[in-house]
Amino acid sequence: MAENMSLGRLLTVLLLGAFIAILNQTLLNVAIPHLMNDFNVSATTIQWLSTGYMLTNGILIPVTAFLIESFGTRVLFITAMGLFTVGALICAMSTGFTLMLIGRIIQASGAGIIMPVVMNVFLTVFPPERRGAAMGMMGIAMMFAPAVGPTLSGWIVEEYTWRLLFIIVIPLAVIDILFALRWLRDVSKLTYPKFDLAGTVFSTIGFGTLLYGFSSAGDKGWDSMTVILSLFIGILFILFFILRELNMDQPMLEFRVFKYDIFAVSTLVGSAVNMTLFGGMLLLPMYLQNIRGFTPLQSGLLLLPGALLMGVMSPISGVIFDKIGARPLAIIGLLVTAVTTWEFSFLTDATPYSHILLIYTIRSFGISLLMMSVQTEGLNQLPAHLGSHGTAMSNTIRQIAGSIGTAWLITVMSSRSVIHLADYANTASAVSGSGAGLEQLGQGIAASAGVPPQTGQNLALMQVYQTAVTESTIKGINDAFIVAAGIAVAGLVFSLFLRRAIPRKSAGH
Repeated sequence: MAENMSLGRLLTVLLLGAFIAILNQTLLNVAIPHLMNDFNVSATTIQWLSTGYMLTNGILIPVTAFLIESFGTRVLFITAMGLFTVGALICAMSTGFTLMLIGRIIQASGAGIIMPVVMNVFLTVFPPERRGAAMGMMGIAMMFAPAVGPTLSGWIVEEYTWRLLFIIVIPLAVIDILFALRWLRDVSKLTYPKFDLAGTVFSTIGFGTLLYGFSSAGDKGWDSMTVILSLFIGILFILFFILRELNMDQPMLEFRVFKYDIFAVSTLVGSAVNMTLFGGMLLLPMYLQNIRGFTPLQSGLLLLPGALLMGVMSPISGVIFDKIGARPLAIIGLLVTAVTTWEFSFLTDATPYSHILLIYTIRSFGISLLMMSVQTEGLNQLPAHLGSHGTAMSNTIRQIAGSIGTAWLITVMSSRSVIHLADYANTASAVSGSGAGLEQLGQGIAASAGVPPQTGQNLALMQVYQTAVTESTIKGINDAFIVAAGIAVAGLVFSLFLRRAIPRKSAGH
């Protein structure tokens, strides 16, 4: 009884921390269009608040295996929550984009440690046959945050100020730190491995420049020297990092986990899901608010049913997973995800709100079937002594895939919008020929508004340009969703190779 009570308290502290970290990430998505206006920056710049956050997460996760074995669960979790709180405070007080980005990176440095610590504890305290249900329970906390996040965020941004998005997580984080000081204990032995400085430098430069290359392509174009060089340096340093880790006795990130086939396939499937999921979560609020003129609250409410469904389905898919394994769930889930993401590539300036709501909800159902089950299947194949390395590797790859996917899809949207706008201009000039159509429109505006013909002409020009920009941006968003659907199909192909993992015993157990 006492054992159950202390386990319950331990899990409460960890799940509250995970909930706060994810809540803060989802709070921001709906506010992105608002922040673009407030800070006067473009879509490719503002998305750094999301991609920078995920990248910092991705860079830090490999270090967490070392940190868990050096400092233990308790010290690490409390420090991570402290960093997260300080970051939230900086974001709440930020006066410009740069300060906001610094705050986000400090927040991410805490959040990047929280999630692997939580997963590591779950893998330590639950045996393989109970992990599906346990991960499903963890999924409730992870899905409940995206459920309340966007709606809460929409209401706050509309009624008050976006600063409140950061202020509200501070007391929650402080409460969790107090609980942690009281209830949290270490669950794994400390082995005090050596810190791999070169590996950390290689991975930071590698993943950082790779992401910079992907996100710069929207402004500079794929053929820009900056983009090509960034991608080349990124890939080169990632190769250096992999080679270094493979040649170490105690690597920071154990790449040998990929010798286990189910783990390797599950990581590929998880990466495809994250790329599709995070990109879509950023594109939709931009479309709804900047183009369709929906309020932040309406935008948040649209995401609510889907997120609630994910929360409800998480424990259910966990129980189903324990019975039949991840493969059937992954195939059905990815089929649904691919079809619904493809449906989003047909958006217009008049797509009904109810239609978007329905597609998004069905898409969320598809993703809920595979989010936790695929990752758990992969981790179940690993022997116990590789558990924390598997968790770190799986989360690192998925986070980095999520940040690259977001940057890539926003880049596709930006660059394709520019191409569509140029096509629009060519068509318009060819159709108008002598400009008679435009002249007629100008005369009509001048007559109805009671202004001089020249003013009417200028207003007509502005109206045509505004329509062209709107149409081009919608087409750019549609193109990005086509790419996202392609990524989901790639995930579906990988999922065909999944099978049930027979948990292995550790060499030392």
